[in-house]
Amino acid sequence: MARARISGKALISAFGAVALAVRLNPTEAATPSPPPTLVVKNQAFEPQTLTIPAGQQIKILVRNEDALPAELESSDLNREKVIPGGTALPVYIGPLSPGRYQFFNDFHPSSTGTIVVVQPKG
Repeated sequence: MARARISGKALISAFGAVALAVRLNPTEAATPSPPPTLVVKNQAFEPQTLTIPAGQQIKILVRNEDALPAELESSDLNREKVIPGGTALPVYIGPLSPGRYQFFNDFHPSSTGTIVVVQPKG
């Protein structure tokens, strides 16, 4: 039985092609984590405190489970977004410095919450 000889260059090229295919294969790519979610239910925010990393733009999904509209408003975050009843909309914030940022439902001002921004570890 004859053995086929593979040159070192051919072997390196073959391994490079396999490595490239693995890197480019979208089924192997890491699935992005879902955005943090604030839920409006009974005209209150759940959770009332949301923690996010500093120095990054963050997409927060605000899901209004009530029939009435809600408005996420914050002078700390410079944001104002009406979320119609029964819908979910993204709100983009940041990048922010570490700290605490207050928000409220302008249509129901006693409904409040806090975004806590922390420095990522590492």
